[in-house]
Amino acid sequence: MTTADYSSLTTDRPHKPLTERLKTPAGRNSAGRITVRHQGGGNKKLYRKIDFRQTRLNDPATVLTIEYDPYRTAFIALIEYKKDKVKSYILAPVGLAVGRDIIVAPLAPFTTGNRMQLKNIPVGYQVYGVELQPGQGAILARSAGSYAEVLANADGYTDLKLGSGEVRRVNWEGYASLGQVSNPEHNLITIGKAGRSRWLGIRPTVRGSVMNPVDHPYGGGEGKTQRGTRKPKTLWGKVTGGRKTRRRKKQSSKFIVKRRNKR
Repeated sequence: MTTADYSSLTTDRPHKPLTERLKTPAGRNSAGRITVRHQGGGNKKLYRKIDFRQTRLNDPATVLTIEYDPYRTAFIALIEYKKDKVKSYILAPVGLAVGRDIIVAPLAPFTTGNRMQLKNIPVGYQVYGVELQPGQGAILARSAGSYAEVLANADGYTDLKLGSGEVRRVNWEGYASLGQVSNPEHNLITIGKAGRSRWLGIRPTVRGSVMNPVDHPYGGGEGKTQRGTRKPKTLWGKVTGGRKTRRRKKQSSKFIVKRRNKR
């Protein structure tokens, strides 16, 4: 069992005005039926309200703390704006430290944590928290260790290479933060035991091959038997391996310059 490196965190208590208790539906819809399996239980947790839009332009802010967030893989930072002392949470990049000043502006200094328009970011820089549409707020590259690389700026668009290998064209009036999202070693964590998954609210998963034929397309047979169906299928008989699920006429397809790498 391994854990993340929490040595960069500076406090274990969140800023209470920026937290709220969310209802945990445990995979159930409004009718009480389970629509997402293997969810339920887990430790109690408070939701931290993250400012993904960061609309206060040319207003410097100071980093007060680097904190753990139970609702996301990355660490977060509590910042305080200098003009009116308002506090807010943002995603913390790698290398951000307490006492550092950050700023959001159309053209800001090229230091980690600063946020600016994509058209002003030079080719080769790593960015995170990228807006797909100006003013929409951070959409791309928000999980631990993720970033997008600026490949080109031309004709009102910025070409970004995402972590999946996909190259996507984004409106260059949108904003993005410089750097890489914190906690890059998150993907190396080993859960180690079943109980730790339960702490995270993840319930056990039963293999289809050990079910009865009435319960799953893979079910039945004596001992370890073959799948018995040509293509891999879900519990409800839908093909799940190799079938494309993206709509053919999706409007945003024209902004995908290169598809993601095949696994």
